[in-house]
Amino acid sequence: MLKYEVHGTGAPLVLVHGITHRRQAWYPLLEHLTDHRTVVLFDLPGHGESHDLVVRGGDVQATLRTELVELFDELGLERPHIAGNSLGGRVAMEAAADNLVASATVLSPAAYWHNAFDFAYVRLLFRCMTSSARLLAPVVPTLARSSAGRKMMGAVVSAHPERIPAEEFVADLNAMRRAIPAMRLIFPAAKVFDREISPEIPVTIAWAEYDRILRPYQARIAERRLPQARHLRLHGCGHVPMADDPELVARVLLEGSSPQAQAQAS
Repeated sequence: MLKYEVHGTGAPLVLVHGITHRRQAWYPLLEHLTDHRTVVLFDLPGHGESHDLVVRGGDVQATLRTELVELFDELGLERPHIAGNSLGGRVAMEAAADNLVASATVLSPAAYWHNAFDFAYVRLLFRCMTSSARLLAPVVPTLARSSAGRKMMGAVVSAHPERIPAEEFVADLNAMRRAIPAMRLIFPAAKVFDREISPEIPVTIAWAEYDRILRPYQARIAERRLPQARHLRLHGCGHVPMADDPELVARVLLEGSSPQAQAQAS
C-alpha cells in the first residue's frame, strides 16, 4: 500500500512529490499550510516507503491514476485539491483532466518539453544523478554535514540545497537510489501532456526560475497550451523549490486551492 500521513485542518490538499523523491520533500511547507488545509502527503509507488511500482496493463500513467484514486478512496476524499512537483505535477494535471480534483497547483510539472529528443536531456540528467548517488553513497553522510557539501551535491535539484538539514539530505539521496527501478519504468512511458482540463477546475502552473531539470522555457510552452491557467514564476527557486523558499511555495499552494480561485474558474 501507499505510505501516507495527514496533517492539519481545513479543506483537503493532497501533495505529490517528484520522481526519485519522497513525501518528506513537503515537510518545509507544513508549518505554513496546516492551519489552513488538511494536508495529505504520500510516497508514490516505487518511492519512499510505498510498495514497488507494478505497472498494470502496460500503462504507467493509468497505473499512477489508479493508485491515486485508491488512496482517495481509502482516505474518503472526494475531489480534494491537489498539488505536485515535477512528476507529481504531472500526476496532478492528469487528475485535473480526469475531473478527480477541485483544483490543481503544479510546480515545474513534467508535462511540456518539446519532443522525445528534448526529453532525452532529462533522462540523461537523472541517469547521471542516480549513478552519482550510488557512487557517493559511502561518503554522503560525511559530505552532507557541511552546507558546502550539500550545495555541491544538490545544486542540480535545488537552488539552495544547503537549506536542507543534513539528515534529510542523506535520506533524500537514499530515496533516490530506492526509486531507480520505478524511474526506469516511468521514463520510457513519458510523453507531452496534451489533455484538456475543464475551465471550472482552477489550475496554477508555477515554474522555478533556476530549474536546471525541466528548463524554464517549458513555462512558455505551458502558457500557450493551457492559457486558462494561472502562470507564475518562482523567483530564487530550483526544480524542487520547497526548501528553497517554503513560505513562497506555500502561498502559491494556498492561493491555488482557495475559494477565490474556484470562484474565478467558475
